[in-house]
Amino acid sequence: MLTLELPYPPSVNHYFRNWRGRTLISREGRAFRKRVCSILTAAGVRPLSGKLAVSLAVYPPDRRRRDIDNLQKALLDALEKGGAYQDDSQVKDLHARMLEPIPGGKVIINIRRME
Repeated sequence: MLTLELPYPPSVNHYFRNWRGRTLISREGRAFRKRVCSILTAAGVRPLSGKLAVSLAVYPPDRRRRDIDNLQKALLDALEKGGAYQDDSQVKDLHARMLEPIPGGKVIINIRRME
């Protein structure tokens, strides 16, 4: 099992931008992915193979209303880009839990191979 503490991600509403008719990852989204890649590299993470189960414990940065499903895209994409797995289509079981806010926010992620 792989357990990681990652920064709070941008919501899907801030992760993508449209430019000249194309949908691109925003500056905020690229900065988030870069931070996640650095964390995974520093932790020596190697890509997991096979079917995966992912559990997210989400600690938002404040008490504003948020949709938990708006955070998953940025997290799963950043984990793929950082080398936690080859492709986020490997994730076959996904659980997310929103917890009490903490200053700055964070996400604790557990990834395990499914049997």
